[in-house]
Amino acid sequence: MAEGEPAVPLRFDPGVGAGPVSALWQRPRDARALYVIGHGAGAGMRHPFLEAVASALHLLGIAAFRYQFPYMEEGRRHPDPPRVAQATVRAAVLAAARLAPDLPVVAGGKSFGGRMTSAAQAESPLPGVKGLIFLGFPLHPPNQPGDARAQHLDGVHIPMLFLQGTRDDLADLELMRRVCSRLGPRATLHEVALADHSFRLPKQVDRGAAQVAGELATAIGEWVERVVLPHQLGVRD
Repeated sequence: MAEGEPAVPLRFDPGVGAGPVSALWQRPRDARALYVIGHGAGAGMRHPFLEAVASALHLLGIAAFRYQFPYMEEGRRHPDPPRVAQATVRAAVLAAARLAPDLPVVAGGKSFGGRMTSAAQAESPLPGVKGLIFLGFPLHPPNQPGDARAQHLDGVHIPMLFLQGTRDDLADLELMRRVCSRLGPRATLHEVALADHSFRLPKQVDRGAAQVAGELATAIGEWVERVVLPHQLGVRD
């Protein structure tokens, strides 16, 4: 597969009064889709996990637009309130789409970034977004099983891909399966065996972070090919 350019640093204004935030734009020459990626609550867009996923997606022909939420840009510890975070998601989607008007857009991200994306979509559809991809949906606080955080997903009417570790202490696996079952054909669940919420594996498992990122990227690529692209081309089952 043809190589593309390295990640390009950019800035855009989320329009929340906090000033511009940073982004990273990475498009392979043979791109077939674009994934807009919000980071998790505790680490920004340059976290090695997101770097690895974006690199793996690049090899599969999927462009990535990673971005910072204002609190992370400013070096604050506590995540932005939902209103600010969701406005940032919306602005990031628009900024990314302007860079690649020819590509179908999917959006989501790691944990907090994914949940704020789905909350924004449930509030008012994100322009042009064809599906949502969650890199570890944070279904509940650590070791406090519940599904209240997933209730808004009933208001999301586009396809969703949930990539979840089977040892995720923020998403009890049985509860996650029930949520996806409730959402019906809109939801696809891909389970990463033995991975925790950060997609880390136990030390005794003979698989590295690059292999996990590759599995996630492959699952995303296959889902995009099967679910997003046919509808982009006007094909119906």
